[in-house]
Amino acid sequence: MQRVSENDSVTIIYDGLLSTGEKFDSSQDTGPLQFQLGTGTVLTALEQAVLGMAAKETKSITVAAKDAYGLKNEDLIMTVSRRSFAGQPIGPGMILGMNMEQDGQQHKVPATVLSVEAETVTVDFNHPLAGQDITYQITLLSIDTPVANGAGCGCGASSTGSKDGCSPNRGCGCA
Repeated sequence: MQRVSENDSVTIIYDGLLSTGEKFDSSQDTGPLQFQLGTGTVLTALEQAVLGMAAKETKSITVAAKDAYGLKNEDLIMTVSRRSFAGQPIGPGMILGMNMEQDGQQHKVPATVLSVEAETVTVDFNHPLAGQDITYQITLLSIDTPVANGAGCGCGASSTGSKDGCSPNRGCGCA
């Protein structure tokens, strides 16, 4: 039975849950997720979780806040003048795109409104999931092991794509 190893590409379906059981993300909404291990395109904990899994296997992992979206940084909670919002309606819980300067350049970053007073607004620039442990329920759908150039795929033919090599038309099931 084939199991996931380093550098494999995998396709998974998943649900992301908060410690309250609330679903914050799901492949039911976005479709299956495909990624290659070792590329850093997903959380390291998710890559580590699929290592050694077999197709159709399901597992649940909990990722500590520091390894997920980071710990909450109190320095990223700021109080700004209400005038900065030029009369736009705002309220607690809203996520706004705010301009911030970093390294001499303006960047639009999301900020969650925590409170609104007559003269001030308190906003949080932390990721909305910062400080929260999260759980992923993962089902591995498929594994695609990369073939080293010229190394063959296990069918006895080379992988060069030549007439006698691995190809979708050859019917060896490897390419």
